[in-house]
Amino acid sequence: MKDSVSKEMVEQIALDYLKEKRKIKADIASVEEKNGDWSVRGTTPIDLEGHPWAEKFEIIVDVRGKVKSIDFGLL
Repeated sequence: MKDSVSKEMVEQIALDYLKEKRKIKADIASVEEKNGDWSVRGTTPIDLEGHPWAEKFEIIVDVRGKVKSIDFGLL
């Protein structure tokens, strides 16, 4: 039995996490294996005092599909 998740599954886990926890949509730029986990990077649109802006993110997902960490920053 395979315990690890696929690249496509990791991307969907990240999108679902952002949609559920942050109530935002996201654009995925990359999904790659990194130190035994998956790194999902992309951007989300935000509104800063009436001006559209983009926020970058990185979500680390373990091989079982659990979100380990998430980091946001302005572009």
